[in-house]
Amino acid sequence: MQKLFLVASADIYIQDKLNERRSSGAYRSLKPENSLIDFCSNDYLGFAHSANLKYKVETELQHHASYLNGSTGSRLLSGNLSYAESLEKDIAAHHQYEAGLLFNSGYDANLGLLSSLAQRGDTIILDELIHASIIDGARLSYANRYTFKHNDPDSLEDKLKHAKGNCYVVIESVYSMDGDTPPLADLLTVTEKYGAHLIVDEAHAVGLYPTGLIGELGLQNRVFAAVVTFGKALGCHGAIVLGSNLLREYLINFARSFIYTTAPSFHQLAAIKMAYELLTNAGEQITHLKQNIQLFKEHLNTNSIFPLPKSDSAIQCIILKSNERARKMANILQSAGLDVRAILSPTVASETERIRICLHAYNTINDIIKLTATINTFINAS
Repeated sequence: MQKLFLVASADIYIQDKLNERRSSGAYRSLKPENSLIDFCSNDYLGFAHSANLKYKVETELQHHASYLNGSTGSRLLSGNLSYAESLEKDIAAHHQYEAGLLFNSGYDANLGLLSSLAQRGDTIILDELIHASIIDGARLSYANRYTFKHNDPDSLEDKLKHAKGNCYVVIESVYSMDGDTPPLADLLTVTEKYGAHLIVDEAHAVGLYPTGLIGELGLQNRVFAAVVTFGKALGCHGAIVLGSNLLREYLINFARSFIYTTAPSFHQLAAIKMAYELLTNAGEQITHLKQNIQLFKEHLNTNSIFPLPKSDSAIQCIILKSNERARKMANILQSAGLDVRAILSPTVASETERIRICLHAYNTINDIIKLTATINTFINAS
């Protein structure tokens, strides 16, 4: 009877929490693939759709015909491959870092890096709009944690004055919800003034910038570590932490999300390698992407009530200030054949609910004009 009571109590708790989500308009559900025009995915350069990438991966697999379907274990046991180590060196060289260590996802990379690096008595300072995976990694570190105002060097300096132990400042080079970029050089200057170390998540920058924003600005020698993910513009899956040889060695020994997980399969490694080969010759796609971003901004008519945050990246969004309004606009756009999703609180802060638009190299002029016209009609009628 005791066990039955506990099961019932858990079910009641779960149902109550789901009901709370429904009543607040924040209930999440999964949706399968669709045939709508893609303004939703992170496939900025079209690599996930690329027949050329698929062909290159298949050819690479044929050149290594004895590859296994799975990796058989963690990299510290049976799952390490010389192919993976060579790939890490190639990616590090592409981004002009000394070394790199592959992880199974961007979430795993951020979790492993932050949770193992900072210790109790150290300090982690995060931009207030930082990604959830970085927040979770910082929490697991047991270090002192602070946030500073978004992209604000003065606010960062205020927090650095109170830092203890080893201090790590963590930012994104393109923010996943607003699509904006930080004043990277200014934040570095403040960080270095206090002897802290800057970590940059480059997840949404690689693609618009072939070597990331850090590489675009030539700041590799001043950034302690960078995280690059492969599931966005590179069109495959996984991530890498870039930094020094010393950092790589440390993560192999202390990053739990690296140590205690099955290594990526050979197929996944081959896809990453071939995606980087495409990236080195992706000038035409990058040009198309930048043209589409400019076209979108030129044809959109926003106002002070529903603003468009400043962004020169592939991520654009309209702030609609309520879950209900964001969901309504998303439904209208989807009914028009345009795949745009609402981003609701608590994923974003209350009063910043929005539609998040991802632009791609493969979106046509007509697609973008249809998108902006539909948004303009909604805003003018609201």
